[in-house]
Amino acid sequence: MNDSNAVRCFSYVTIDVFTTTRFGGNPVAVFFPAVGLSDDEMQALAAEMNYSETTFVLPPSDPANQARVRIFNRTAEMPFAGHPNVGTAFALAAANPDLPNTLRFEEEAGLVSVRLLRSSSNEIVGAEIDAPQPLQRLGIVPAEAVAACAGLAEDDVVVTAHQPTRASVGIDFVLAQVQPEALGRAVPDLAAFRSAARDHAGASGRLSLFLYARDQEQVRARMFAPLAGTWEDAATGSANAALAALLLDVDGGDSLSFETMQGVEMGRPSLLRLRAQKAADGIRASIGGECVPVFRGTVEL
Repeated sequence: MNDSNAVRCFSYVTIDVFTTTRFGGNPVAVFFPAVGLSDDEMQALAAEMNYSETTFVLPPSDPANQARVRIFNRTAEMPFAGHPNVGTAFALAAANPDLPNTLRFEEEAGLVSVRLLRSSSNEIVGAEIDAPQPLQRLGIVPAEAVAACAGLAEDDVVVTAHQPTRASVGIDFVLAQVQPEALGRAVPDLAAFRSAARDHAGASGRLSLFLYARDQEQVRARMFAPLAGTWEDAATGSANAALAALLLDVDGGDSLSFETMQGVEMGRPSLLRLRAQKAADGIRASIGGECVPVFRGTVEL
């Protein structure tokens, strides 16, 4: 921490994302303005908040953009994440109603475009973001390894549409389809995660496992990242965006849209709206949903 004797005060808000109900969805803490915080302080604050992610809003390097946004989980900085961007946009717009309807955030993974969502009475109720990168398929993970990580049997993993796949639209996840009844039985096995990370995580060193089941027009999902301190995540926008892009690639066509329900097993149901479409540079995806403000406070350092 900073050795100066002068007390520095930083404000934050918390937002529940992908929900219309307080204490539902996925919470994110947003520190703004975060000017003056060091990298170590940001990481320490993210660990102290103990959410899956915390964001820090800084001035943009390009004045055409609205902010530079840094995202930290409990143990490391992330190049991109979905629900933190949605929650950060909602928080900034609530604090400054004069912001344009489309915001641009500078992030490690690239420029993130965010569109504010409004109610029929013009109240800001949420946001939709465009993932910063087109779909990248980064490799296959054996169904046996996925099953071990999730405490499931190998035949619980569905491989008819695609093998478990490392995929990214800004940050990578292992995406695996499972039988609908198996989804609720999944429990992360830390030893299996460590073994799979050694063998299949690639250069990123990350192993975040996103399990999903297709149930008519809706997808149900769970995400586990115990090696990063997130035993389970209530709503994972970046993983869902990668899934939307992957499913369009697998199913074919020019575009698709669907909803994902996540976080049910945690008691924090979250509804994410997904879109994917073919573009000149590949398959692009967008994630949107509603938000609810929860807490506000200050931290003295």
